[in-house]
Amino acid sequence: MRAVAYKTPQPIAAETSLIDVDLPTPEAKDHDLLVEIKAVSVNPVDVKVRASMAPPADELRVLGFDAAGIVKAIGPDVTLFKPGDEVFYSGVINRPGSNAEYQLVDERIVGRKPKSLDFAAAAALPLTSITAYEALFDRLRVTDPVPGAAPALLIIGGAGGVGSIAIQIARALTDLTVIATASRAETQTWVKELGAHHVIDHSRPIAPQVAALGIGAPGFIFSTTNTDKHVADIVEALAPQGRFGLIDDPKTFDIVPFKRKAASVHWELMFTRPLFGTPDMIEQHKILNRISELVDAGKIRTTLSETVGTINAANLKKAHAMVESGKMKGKAVLAGF
Repeated sequence: MRAVAYKTPQPIAAETSLIDVDLPTPEAKDHDLLVEIKAVSVNPVDVKVRASMAPPADELRVLGFDAAGIVKAIGPDVTLFKPGDEVFYSGVINRPGSNAEYQLVDERIVGRKPKSLDFAAAAALPLTSITAYEALFDRLRVTDPVPGAAPALLIIGGAGGVGSIAIQIARALTDLTVIATASRAETQTWVKELGAHHVIDHSRPIAPQVAALGIGAPGFIFSTTNTDKHVADIVEALAPQGRFGLIDDPKTFDIVPFKRKAASVHWELMFTRPLFGTPDMIEQHKILNRISELVDAGKIRTTLSETVGTINAANLKKAHAMVESGKMKGKAVLAGF
């Protein structure tokens, strides 16, 4: 089967940072689905792994997490899907990825593809949707009010992949006032279209802008990027006993200032459940099916912002460079081989 892989971590501009290869087609066992890949999208985790994690000596690593495709074969323990089903999912970090014609993925982290979307539009959604859903409902517990706090959610980095879907999920499934940050006219328009009630500029101090809205201190703050730049503002803006969640990897992160407000801090990593095989791993199957229902009901839209081309090394290098630029809105998708 055709695939795109890398041998050594390199800058994306390097000729061999990603290469086209031919690999054996894997065989479905246990709870695995063998999925024929129709479309993939690129996430910051693809960039981080490619740039920093070396495969074992003389081995290739196939990247790719988000995918949409068709089930071609199933393992003997599969009960949720059958060959021919259209699916979408985000895979796991410790198995070969979706930048290939075929991929094995555990059925318990796979959802039914939205019927109203084509494969490209569907491929933009899984990783960010699971991340946002888990962050909001499993970590921050946004349906459990913070006493005395404004029933509001501040999303830092609202125009990125996770922010773009978090805005929509919060609007579709909660009554919270959603405040999103964006620094450019283009991205500010984007987050408004996705449903943010208020938009503020994260290139300027955040806390005074939140205070100026006149709605009170938000009970929930969710940071998707550049957390280390905004910690002081986050602590100032958050309500006493509020809840703060983050998904990025700040070089430094001082948690002590949160103590004065008895605030809780929550890290979200959507790979944790499948990586450790937690007893509730099937929750990701349920989350994706819920997202699929919301899409088909017209309550959530795809966050696809650009289709880069077919799945090959040259186009994936373009998509990685786009993500590395830090200026993307939504998601970059590749479709077909």
